[in-house]
Amino acid sequence: MFPALETELKQETLPDPYEDFMHHHLQYYGYFKAQRRTLPNSAIQQRVWKSSPQYMMNGSFGERDDLISDTLEKETFLWHTCLSSAGHTQIDAVSRDSLMLSSPLLRSRQLLYDEFNEVNPRLREPRELLFFSNRGLLQTPRWPIECEVIKENIRHIEWVPPQPENFYQPTGNEKVPEIVGEDQGTVVYQLDSVPTEGTYFTSSRMGGKQGSIKELAVTLQGPEDNTLLFESRFESGNLQKAVRVGAYEYELTLRTDLYTAKHTQWFYFRVQNTRKDVTYRFTIVNFLKPKSLYAVGMKPLMYSQLDATTYHIGWRREGHEIKYYKSNMDDGQQPLYCLTWTIQFPHDQDTCFFAHFYPYTYTDLQYYLLSVANNSIQSQFCKLRALCRSLAGNTVYLLTITNPSRSPQEAAAKKAVVLSARVHPGESNGSWIMQGFLDFILSNSPDAQLLRDIFVFKVIPMLNPDGVVVGNYRCSLAGRDLNRHYKTILKDSFPCIWYTKNMIKRLLEEREVLLYCDFHGHSRKNNIFLYGCNSNSRKHWLHERVFPLMLSKNAPDKFSFNSCNFKVQKCKEGTGRVVMWRMGILNSYTMESTFGGSTLGSKRDTHFTIEDLKSLGYHVCDTLLDFCDPDQTKFAQCLQELKELLQQEIHKKFNNLGQTMDLEGCWDDIPLSDIESSTSGSDSSLSDGLPVHLLNIADELNQKTMLLKKPKKKRLQTRKQRNEKYQKNYLMRELKLREDAPGRIKFASTLQKQPTSLKNPENSNSSIKRNEKPRLTEAQLSGRAKGTSLDQPLISLVLPKSKERVQGLP
Repeated sequence: MFPALETELKQETLPDPYEDFMHHHLQYYGYFKAQRRTLPNSAIQQRVWKSSPQYMMNGSFGERDDLISDTLEKETFLWHTCLSSAGHTQIDAVSRDSLMLSSPLLRSRQLLYDEFNEVNPRLREPRELLFFSNRGLLQTPRWPIECEVIKENIRHIEWVPPQPENFYQPTGNEKVPEIVGEDQGTVVYQLDSVPTEGTYFTSSRMGGKQGSIKELAVTLQGPEDNTLLFESRFESGNLQKAVRVGAYEYELTLRTDLYTAKHTQWFYFRVQNTRKDVTYRFTIVNFLKPKSLYAVGMKPLMYSQLDATTYHIGWRREGHEIKYYKSNMDDGQQPLYCLTWTIQFPHDQDTCFFAHFYPYTYTDLQYYLLSVANNSIQSQFCKLRALCRSLAGNTVYLLTITNPSRSPQEAAAKKAVVLSARVHPGESNGSWIMQGFLDFILSNSPDAQLLRDIFVFKVIPMLNPDGVVVGNYRCSLAGRDLNRHYKTILKDSFPCIWYTKNMIKRLLEEREVLLYCDFHGHSRKNNIFLYGCNSNSRKHWLHERVFPLMLSKNAPDKFSFNSCNFKVQKCKEGTGRVVMWRMGILNSYTMESTFGGSTLGSKRDTHFTIEDLKSLGYHVCDTLLDFCDPDQTKFAQCLQELKELLQQEIHKKFNNLGQTMDLEGCWDDIPLSDIESSTSGSDSSLSDGLPVHLLNIADELNQKTMLLKKPKKKRLQTRKQRNEKYQKNYLMRELKLREDAPGRIKFASTLQKQPTSLKNPENSNSSIKRNEKPRLTEAQLSGRAKGTSLDQPLISLVLPKSKERVQGLP
């Protein structure tokens, strides 16, 4: 009866929800021409569209009651009765929504209809722009078509170690293995289909590369073969190559960010076929940074699948003989650095993972947001929307969190707070802080309710989902650091940043944005700290430092105010914090969270756990309440403390220069930028500029922008200038008529009617050069005395006195 549907049911794989949406979207707006089922005229009988208060999470677009005809209902009912129960799941994919979008009779989905077929002028409430798979789960991530992806779903449990995990204490006897490479070793794992520098992203699909997935791990020769089996073709994994150089020793090469030749810092991979009570050595051979926290006690993270399922033990810090050192090899362009460590696996035949930091994937985020959307209480004050689609087509989610207001005036009075994370995909610590913030702000705590009463929170939990999916450390699929392109005009190439900036622009037009903070990670400094911007206004002098100081008092064992920096460097002009600050957000910050741990208080010399990072999200909320407390006592105390700290800093600077200074003098006139040191310790990189294939596009857009901007006409300020302009225009017309041979006779007759002062062109030109004013007759003077404008008689001196011209004058 329905051959197209039966063909679809026979397919083993489900259709791509994103492609399904785009198909119907184009069809709805008339750009896609295809066969449509014709509906009888009785389809005009319509009923009310019922808006469900909760957005259901199953079905391609969510289940909802739509405006459909009786005939259409009968047809859908027949589908369910004539097909077997095995096909019912597939039928849900071809939803009523799909049929409505393809109906030629129903062109609008925004207007509401009542029972009498009359249009209600009220528009429908916008629906959540989320797209779900046909199995009731969130959309599968989209990969570049060059990437091979295994079918396994990799997920880990959350776990907090019962005891603090101390930093590794170097003994001085750590072995520094010499890198031998595949010439003297055996390659046991190597990715071939990886985009490199010089190529650029073209398209994506769910599941990545089409076709069968190669088996990259070596084939074991028997139960006694103890070769480790490596794998990283899963979400956020990035191992490029593994070379066996000894019985239990391996050299590992990390994959650079896609479409680049740089940024090797993040690592995440899997090993199988382990042996217990044997010491393995792993050496990562292609780090690019000369400094690392591994040199001051940070340990790698390990996860045992058997420990997780048997003892509920998750990620933990492991490793001995840890050494970070310069390699004896290089890539011909810059020196390489190595990280080596030894490990003993807890079980035989175990599956284990290693990571630079606790992974937090795009799928992890979607599961978390799914739980929020399905929570009947949280979904009342947390609206989940799609900010945009990434370059690969993954959804960039936007959460709006606030309690419903009792009046429009109360809603308009709320200030806004904007938070974002994971613009750098390898900095997963930002996601854990973000989850801690969301856990608290969505809770029923009285403080959380108060914050929702007084603020509107705009939260973008993952700015760079493409980079997170493919396992990049710093870049998007454009091959560039998004945190250097907040000024971009290339919406199609940097959609996540472009839409974020414009969302904040619109927000600033509606209300004051009290705070902007982007969560990051840092690989060379311990603790947690903020980078901000110095205010040039003496009215708000030092105010941008109050929030960081308060946060350091609320989290004294994690947050270091001394590590904060507020200098705005030229190379950081394209970062989120600087661009938002220049847009008018005084408290604009980048929060840097270490990959290592704390050197403060009770947590001194211990690694941060997931719980530590999530607790900082709570401290951000707690500090917001202190910062906005109507009782400004804390604010005033912090401001006074900052002035004293600044005095001490100025005094120290002058002492270092060998100069003396009177601290009682007018020290506050010294520019803060002269006092502040640079952020050279920042973990950020300089911008590489636009990729080659985007340079021409950017130039064309800039030229179009310049053409659209009409040059402003210079306003003529004086009557003298206006008169000279009229004389020049007339003389140009006069010369043109002279050059026109057939019209010379007419031109000569016209000259006879002109004033004597303009009969001689030379005299006229010389008059213009000397800026001589034409004399006024008595009649003209009398006209001026009567209040007549001088412009009228002056115009009569330079314009031909034809009948039409004279009649046209007032």
